[in-house]
Amino acid sequence: MLGAMTLDEKVAQLVGYWLDQNGVVAPMQGEMAAVQQGTTLADITRDGIGQFTRVYGTRPVEPDERAAWLWAEQRRLKRETRLGIPALVHEECLTGLAAWKAATFPTPLAWGASFDPELVEQVGAAIGASMRQLGVHQGLAPVLDVVRDPRWGRVDECIGEDPYLVGTVGTAYVRGLQSAGVDATLKHFLGYSASQAGRNHAPVHAGAREVADVYLPPFEMALRDGGARSVMNSYAEIDGVPVAANGELLTDLLRDRLGFDGTVVADYFSVAFLEVMHGIAADRGEAAALALEAGIDVELPTGDAYLEPLVERVRSGQVDEGLVDRAVLRVLRQKERLGLLEPDVFEDEPPTGIDLDTPLHRSLARQLAARSLVLLSNDGGALPLAPGASVAVIGPNADRAEALQGCYSFANHVLASHPDLPLGFAIPTVREAVTQALGSTAVRYAAGCAVTGDDRAGIADAVAVAAASDVAVVVVGDQAGLFGRGTVGEGNDTESLDLPGVQRELVEAVVASGTPTVVVLLTGRPYALGWALDGDQPRPAAVVQAFFPGEGGGLAVADLLTGAASPSGRLPLSLPRSAGAQPFTYLHPRLGGPSDVTAADSTPVRPFGFGLTYTDFAYEDLVVDEHVRSDGVFTASVTVRNTGSVDGEDVVQLYGHDVHGSVTRPEAQLLGYARAALAAGESTRIRFRVPVQRFAFTDRRMRKVVEPGDVQVWVASHAAASRPGGPVPAGGIVASGDGPVRHPVPGTATERATVAVTGTVHEVTPDDPRLVEWSLA
Repeated sequence: MLGAMTLDEKVAQLVGYWLDQNGVVAPMQGEMAAVQQGTTLADITRDGIGQFTRVYGTRPVEPDERAAWLWAEQRRLKRETRLGIPALVHEECLTGLAAWKAATFPTPLAWGASFDPELVEQVGAAIGASMRQLGVHQGLAPVLDVVRDPRWGRVDECIGEDPYLVGTVGTAYVRGLQSAGVDATLKHFLGYSASQAGRNHAPVHAGAREVADVYLPPFEMALRDGGARSVMNSYAEIDGVPVAANGELLTDLLRDRLGFDGTVVADYFSVAFLEVMHGIAADRGEAAALALEAGIDVELPTGDAYLEPLVERVRSGQVDEGLVDRAVLRVLRQKERLGLLEPDVFEDEPPTGIDLDTPLHRSLARQLAARSLVLLSNDGGALPLAPGASVAVIGPNADRAEALQGCYSFANHVLASHPDLPLGFAIPTVREAVTQALGSTAVRYAAGCAVTGDDRAGIADAVAVAAASDVAVVVVGDQAGLFGRGTVGEGNDTESLDLPGVQRELVEAVVASGTPTVVVLLTGRPYALGWALDGDQPRPAAVVQAFFPGEGGGLAVADLLTGAASPSGRLPLSLPRSAGAQPFTYLHPRLGGPSDVTAADSTPVRPFGFGLTYTDFAYEDLVVDEHVRSDGVFTASVTVRNTGSVDGEDVVQLYGHDVHGSVTRPEAQLLGYARAALAAGESTRIRFRVPVQRFAFTDRRMRKVVEPGDVQVWVASHAAASRPGGPVPAGGIVASGDGPVRHPVPGTATERATVAVTGTVHEVTPDDPRLVEWSLA
């Protein structure tokens, strides 16, 4: 097929065409995406087309009608273009398919908070099934960027701050999506989340070792263990080299070392950005040459650089046509694998009666939301609510469906430009769900204030409603949006980690009323909440963190409040002390934690992995293999006991520390985790199988190795938990090795066990299966 193609037909396969440029859903869209006037779609695609950009996801369209249009258009491409190659269709699917009337699931931070990759895989499969039914072939998800700075607006698209958690959960989503026949696209390769000062599109100042050991592992897992079939480049530059023009990353690392043989697609306009944002290309033609040579196969969302500018350079001899052929072959192989080159494709009738929010979607959305809710405090057992209590539901996010949804939901991504249209599916707000659970006579409501702004006029009414009730539930947080249309989301970076607007004043006023107050946070990033968790009295009686929990989120919050469900979510990233303490990660070496030689304290208010339940769990009898070879596997087993009086579910976390390395090592790192649902008084034995490659790192010669020596292993309820009566393990809680405890946080842990890693230095190769092997129990 390649041999029969003209140059124009080849480059046509390397670009997308954006049918509907409605609203602003991509960076600099207004400046970059020129709408072609006076031509028909047949004229535009006369040489064929590689992809259609967001057929369903750029404006509200009826699923049945759009599917009928798409089937007809694909038949036209087969019939009227010389080669008869249909278009590949891609869509966003980060919180569910981003299309009108499609189910909205929790945002990826909630996936991380669930610590439940099996459930995330089921969610991915359900999303993929909807996409495949609509004739969509590629999903632009998941985001595998490791969180480093919560000031970055795109944190709500990420899974967490730990590479292993990001890798296991992200890989599960890839498996689910691709099980339905939709190619997953890993974003954003590589190091995007390390942007300077948490600013979107900012330069990245990360060393090669940090890139290899922190930002790369989730992609390795999703590629080698999950079989991901597409990758999207990062907008960022690393040490002065834009990733879109970095062949060392996109070809040498991704393809030659990691063995990736799928397609690399450009993040929207990133090829043109080599000229207009990075300034390393003089024009679109040079930008195309740089990106194509580096390894970007497909320009999205349009063909600004890979059409006429690239053709001109090939015909003038400035670009080797062999580079075009390389990319075209990858595209054709992808289309062949997806069935787009079969003679009978799209000959069937398009689907009708399409339901994008089935009972299965709704059930999975509610389950994932429930498992992602994190109970941060519960002073005096304020939760669950006492039977018969009257409840004041207060706050700017208490009765807004948009407050439950992330930046890449269709509601906040597209429908913000169509305020007169309904969401198209059921999404009970927290107020509606609590009213449904308790009855209308038990619930009073007041908004109190808006998410943003300084209007305090409604606070007095909120205080009055609280004072007349037995309990106040104050629902505060974010409004997700794009490029200034919200408080979090792409382009909505922040200089402060205080709650937006006057929401803290609202909470404090309600607390001061004397009514026991439960704070529910619907956010896309963690905020500095020390005042609500550890401040002087009075403070809220309980605090619940929800990361945009989706269409089942209101119901899940009501279940938690009433005790119909027990909280089991855990923080997928540290709860920050302040904006000035960022960037921070629990994966710091000794010098990265608090110390007596500095007055600045980066200790998080609550550590990675933290979360309370309605019962108590104890860990007993940790048994760990005493010796393991540097290329081997060791086991660690522990008894988990529910010591409380109610049933509950625990997230058991296995941590490790490399005692002595040739380069500095984290004071604690996650090695494995498991959920354990136990009735009151019940116990179970959990066994972890841990490849020693979990301790691999890049040494001074830039080799990924496992070094012989002692490693410590322990089981804990979070990254900074201590054993009863013993010293607090490192992880952001102690001043130094034997320093004073500054911020004790409730938690339990076993004694540390020592494993002797024997043998010689083991160099870990990218094709070593144990490098990406899960150590889930």
